[in-house]
Amino acid sequence: MKHLFVPGSRPEAPTLVLFHGTGGTERDLLPLAELFSPESSVLSLRGSVLENGMPRFFRRLAEGVFDEEDLIFRTKEIHAFLDQASAQYGLDRGNLVAVGYSNGANIAGSLLFHYEQAFRGAILHHPMVPRRGIDLPGLAGVPIFIGAGLNDPICSAQETEELESLLAGGGASVTVHWERFGHQLTMSEAEAAAAWFREQFEAG
Repeated sequence: MKHLFVPGSRPEAPTLVLFHGTGGTERDLLPLAELFSPESSVLSLRGSVLENGMPRFFRRLAEGVFDEEDLIFRTKEIHAFLDQASAQYGLDRGNLVAVGYSNGANIAGSLLFHYEQAFRGAILHHPMVPRRGIDLPGLAGVPIFIGAGLNDPICSAQETEELESLLAGGGASVTVHWERFGHQLTMSEAEAAAAWFREQFEAG
């Protein structure tokens, strides 16, 4: 899987696993990683599905309509890749924190929906509900930040609230940060996520 690995200066800090939005690359979210935790190692993935030449992490049938079969397949593929990359780069597999935007947030959310201990925590910018009607694995003790838009045309406020409820139902500790800038990932949202990250992973 095409990816970028940047070793950090503090091995015990969580490794940030970055998942870009539609049409992005493995370099898109590097500024976020620097903002959230400059001492962390970074493992940044590029989606292996192309939609009109734009990289994505899984196929969709239409705007907001996921190809569920492909989503499950890609989720499994990425989970195996994270195991392999952790061994390859000497990372603590239990100390990975996902950071995703839009399509990338959806694949990170799908990993949380399908695998216990997929991540130690997650920052999801403008995610949707990846799947419905399935039992979530145990998410007790997993902190999750959701950045959402009250007027997001792609992901409604109701969908954000449904996702929050599903994750919390699995035992996760969920924080939702609301803004009014549609589907945009704003600097104020990123700064709120950075403050949340420090609170969760650097306290003490």
